[in-house]
Amino acid sequence: MNAFIVELPNRPGSLAMIAEAVAERGINITGFAGATSGELGSVSFTTDDESGTRNALGEKGWVYREVPMVHAKLDHRPGTLAVAARRLADAGVNIETVFVSGMDGDKVEVAFGVDTPEAAQRALG
Repeated sequence: MNAFIVELPNRPGSLAMIAEAVAERGINITGFAGATSGELGSVSFTTDDESGTRNALGEKGWVYREVPMVHAKLDHRPGTLAVAARRLADAGVNIETVFVSGMDGDKVEVAFGVDTPEAAQRALG
């Protein structure tokens, strides 16, 4: 699974345009995160149709990049994200995006978009 990362202008409607481009094709966004800084922002998201998402973004002229996702279940308590992030850093893995993808009992399911998924999977166990 890959996440799509799109840089956006920080103005009203930017997220709506991305979401509309995907929705017009009947594609479901299954996870997302976003933030802004100054005049720019970015949104990262996963969908249930990666090929269709590529086409939808491309047809609308959005510049995007894809990063592979690695999933981990972390204990739902203070410090577990810090431990996971440190393991990834120590393995030389760059985290491009991260978002919570669900809960499983007392575990938080986290999706990390990374530059080296094999190393990330080994680091996270």
